[in-house]
Amino acid sequence: MSDTPDVLKKILARKQVEIAERSAHTSIEDLKERIQNASPVRGFIQSIQNKLDKGESAVIAEVKKASPSKGLLRENFVPADIAKSYEAGGAACLSVLTDKDFFQGCDAYLEEARAACGLPVIRKDFIVEPYQVYEARAMGADCILLIVAALNDSALSGLHELANELDMDVLVEVHDADELERALRLNLALVGINNRNLRTFKTSLQITVDLLERIPQGVIVVSESGLNKKDDIAMLKRHNVNTFLIGEAFMRCDDPGEALKNLVA
Repeated sequence: MSDTPDVLKKILARKQVEIAERSAHTSIEDLKERIQNASPVRGFIQSIQNKLDKGESAVIAEVKKASPSKGLLRENFVPADIAKSYEAGGAACLSVLTDKDFFQGCDAYLEEARAACGLPVIRKDFIVEPYQVYEARAMGADCILLIVAALNDSALSGLHELANELDMDVLVEVHDADELERALRLNLALVGINNRNLRTFKTSLQITVDLLERIPQGVIVVSESGLNKKDDIAMLKRHNVNTFLIGEAFMRCDDPGEALKNLVA
């Protein structure tokens, strides 16, 4: 994709090498066998909808050790403890980073976080190949992230369909009107609007607001990135956005679940 941001190109190039390494070690057939024994899927979208139906904010709370732009976010990083804290704080779902090279994540973090609570979990990674979709379900993910900027239409559609075949939900992430238009060609239930520009790393909540009028009724909108203050949440709620993916703001707090409760109360 010629307009893919440079930082994303670098990540995606590394991802292809990583997939080759992983698939040489564990085949798709092996993954399919593991899926047979994986714990049943927890409804990711359903958990969000349950919160919204009660008039509550639905927070996808992120378990995130580091980021390329901010470096290490949390020294004392115990995914199971963080997951329990988030559940106690009222999170609808968890998001767990599994990318190793850029976010210091790993598969085990997702497995540990999910085992420690009853919340559904999204595998937050740069998914570009069917192998990774099978991998996600094999490690227990209930949902995957697909980033429109990282995929052509054929790959986007194919990966979305495969995830659904494996009973997982999909969060399709966009950043601008062109990406949203491409995403809406899918049978979308959930769309994430990333307020961070991957080219400049600048963040503006106005990106979510500007795209809202293009999104059909019935599609749940998730605002992602740059949500640090109660004012941010209040502003988005005034525009009827009630689902938020938040990580960095919580990761720097001693008790992430308490921070969640305070931010969206």
